Amino acid sequence: MSPTHTAVTTDPAELDPCGRQDHPDCGIRDVLDRIGDKWSVLVIVELAGGPRRFRELQRAIDGISQRMLTLTVRRLERDGLVLRTVYPTVPAQVDYRLTDTGADLTHLVKSLADWSLAHRTTIAEARHAYDQAHPGHDIR
Repeated sequence: MSPTHTAVTTDPAELDPCGRQDHPDCGIRDVLDRIGDKWSVLVIVELAGGPRRFRELQRAIDGISQRMLTLTVRRLERDGLVLRTVYPTVPAQVDYRLTDTGADLTHLVKSLADWSLAHRTTIAEARHAYDQAHPGHDIR
């Protein structure tokens, strides 16, 4: 095939079944977007240890803002992964815990977090080497 060959020879929907509305796997991207974002992963890892109050979560997750934590737990609650419980006290107390579906996910997310921790130095070294070999290619 020449570099100027531009004819499409394959239906893109065959390569990416989620490109078709009627394909049963079309929801995969939406789910992976939620559980794959860094804040959701960190919230799930933290809640794997048991229920937490909002401020406990915020203190445990370095760098997360109050707004981002609020959005993250709301999205996880909407997806049925986190249960928010409000206790009738003055002032009201709220805690967050994983649902059965969220708990079912924890071993996968924890494995990913453990892998990230174990390989962070190697990845940092690889990034540094790449950046040195490709100055001006800021791809962050």
